[in-house]
Amino acid sequence: MLIGELAQQAGTSTRTLRYYEQHGLVRARRSTNGYRVYDATELPVVLKIRTLLEAGFDLDDIRPFVSCLRDGNSSGDVCPDSVAVLRRKLDEVDDALVRLTALRAQLRHRLDGAEQHSPACEFA
Repeated sequence: MLIGELAQQAGTSTRTLRYYEQHGLVRARRSTNGYRVYDATELPVVLKIRTLLEAGFDLDDIRPFVSCLRDGNSSGDVCPDSVAVLRRKLDEVDDALVRLTALRAQLRHRLDGAEQHSPACEFA
């Protein structure tokens, strides 16, 4: 399929597909007239890339998932390198939740103190 067809099926732009290709995530071959031609197997790869980007993964994080799909797996999540990235990302999210929970408690404490000691001010 041509780049426009893949972009339409994947719900993305041709510019984005060229960007993925520049980073080695998507493969295209060139026709005799120089057009990019993609195999149907690239569609699940592009969809996986988009899903992972939306979840906060960067392009380097995504590489193991693409390799896993290219190795013939129906999901890019099942290979050891992909699982390692998922575990690392989960640890990062857990750490962020701990920090945010502590920050929330600190802000709640400060706000409660401010509201108790400033009777002349109106708080919403």
